[in-house]
Amino acid sequence: MSEVIKTATRDAYGKALVELGNTDKKIVVLDADLAAATKTGMFKKAHPEKFIDCGIAESNMMGVAAGLASAGYTVFASSFAMFAAGRAFEQVRNSIGYTHLNVKIGATHAGISVGEDGASHQCCEDIGLMRTIPGMVILNPADDVEARLCVLAAAEHQGPVYMRFGRLAVPRIFDENYKFEIGKGALLKDGSDVTIIATGLMVAEALAAAEKLAQEGVSARVVNMATIKPIDRGIIIDSAKKTGVIVTAEEHNIIGGLGSAVAEVVCETVPVPVVRVGVEDTFGKSGPAVQLLHEFGLDAENICEKCRKAVKMK
Repeated sequence: MSEVIKTATRDAYGKALVELGNTDKKIVVLDADLAAATKTGMFKKAHPEKFIDCGIAESNMMGVAAGLASAGYTVFASSFAMFAAGRAFEQVRNSIGYTHLNVKIGATHAGISVGEDGASHQCCEDIGLMRTIPGMVILNPADDVEARLCVLAAAEHQGPVYMRFGRLAVPRIFDENYKFEIGKGALLKDGSDVTIIATGLMVAEALAAAEKLAQEGVSARVVNMATIKPIDRGIIIDSAKKTGVIVTAEEHNIIGGLGSAVAEVVCETVPVPVVRVGVEDTFGKSGPAVQLLHEFGLDAENICEKCRKAVKMK
């Protein structure tokens, strides 16, 4: 059996920034005094002349990013998700979103898996916040391979992009042949009884759940949804028609995130039951990341349980 490679998506973010800096003179990276944690420190070391530490002033950093973008630069502005999406929301909305500037927000340490930092830093509302901003693209990669491709795609995209990265090392799912495209979901496993649409670190859990369900005679279709906005309506509709029921899985509040986005598409097109796996509209708490994920039901076992109940709803 081959060894499972585990890497945090934030590490891939830092490496991808260095890669971009080697070839693109218009790349500028900003950070809010968290370069070691967000991994933008890799870029700072390789390209110090293109890096600006804005200090612990995230809202101001978004204004600086908007100014540089208006001057023709492609700007990557980085901080923890709680600060990038939460504290700086007004500046992201008005200075970046409203003006549709070429700013890419690298938000790390998202979700419950921040672990011991506790509820104040465990941002499970960021996707919901960013979804409300017109024209904002939202990317939430499942592993380090996809994270790198998301960063490269974001650099090519004209307009604002919100990228969500994690602190916890996650299993590698994709190989070097994987093709990523903004706005497209990826069918990882076909099935006929239930569809599991997952994003971020929950994709690995969804695949594990599908294997367990197969042993019970339940055929699960697994879809990776790295782009939350614009969401891939086609693969959602096709999945709803094929399996008749959908379970969503995300490391985010069940309100406003992937589950909400999928339910909106399903209700408008092919009404079938949609069951959401995520943080049940509550705050997190301090503790070891893996333990917290289990406690909040963000694991294969809970996905299996929701799938069993969902199949009975058809």
